[in-house]
Amino acid sequence: MNEIPIENHQTAAWINIEGLQGSGRVFNPAYLGVEQAKEYVDENEK
Repeated sequence: MNEIPIENHQTAAWINIEGLQGSGRVFNPAYLGVEQAKEYVDENEK
């Protein structure tokens, strides 16, 4: 059995959920999560 976790849930997209919307329960990310994601993408553009 693998003792080391395969994924890091601290950086998962669903970690900063502000709320759920509709019958499909689609999550709305918090503003901070969106801002951090944009910064990450901007820094890693090629």
